[in-house]
Amino acid sequence: MKKKITLLIPTKNEESNIRACILSAKHIVDEVYIVDSFSTDKTVELAQELGAQVLSRQFDNYSNQKNWAIEQMPSEWILLLDADEQLTPELEREILTLIEQDKLNEYDAYWVYRKNFFFNREIKYSGYQKDKVIRLFKKDLSRYTNRVHECLQVKGTMGFLSNKLFHNTYRGFDFHIAKLSRYASLQAEDYNKKTGKLTGYHFIVKPGMRFLKHYIVKQGFRDGVPGLILSSLNAYATFLRYVKLWMLRNNINN
Repeated sequence: MKKKITLLIPTKNEESNIRACILSAKHIVDEVYIVDSFSTDKTVELAQELGAQVLSRQFDNYSNQKNWAIEQMPSEWILLLDADEQLTPELEREILTLIEQDKLNEYDAYWVYRKNFFFNREIKYSGYQKDKVIRLFKKDLSRYTNRVHECLQVKGTMGFLSNKLFHNTYRGFDFHIAKLSRYASLQAEDYNKKTGKLTGYHFIVKPGMRFLKHYIVKQGFRDGVPGLILSSLNAYATFLRYVKLWMLRNNINN
């Protein structure tokens, strides 16, 4: 028996990505929803042109946004994609085969590995070698935790899909820096409860260790200049987290 699947995409000003994201999965889902954080570009219009239904909600954090949307979904199964992700044709066929052969229910959720691109180049190292996410799952057994780098908790069995998900995280350098700043602001609130007095260790040593982890241990040097930039950005993200925490504790506005 065919299992109903709803495609769910969280959005905020994703007009450059939304069409490709929806079209990559449209043949294997029964309905398409976006949960939009009041986009000011053509995201909503483009999604509606492709038959998507639109839910609007003011963004507070990543987990709450997705969990709220999950509760609104009408089907047993959810395929949740970020707007900068796309099913490859191979992955689409794999999921379609599970549906047609009535094997989707063998597990309650599925891990999928991602093929990541940055600066229009595939990143094969730099800590992304085994990057995987849960993107196909049963609605009633799955909810997100963590406010920033949200993690899906599934009360059930886990399977793995064989083919990879396309993920192009780069939309311009300034956009990427702004994204890191937003993450750091949310992280500062979380780290405020578990971080003691801020010292040079937080501002110098931890970012340095983060760089070495991605560039040396995770072999970022093998990705060339993009790997060097990514490793540096990961170090900067760590530094920025503690800058934002210091600002929060000293009542300094962004």
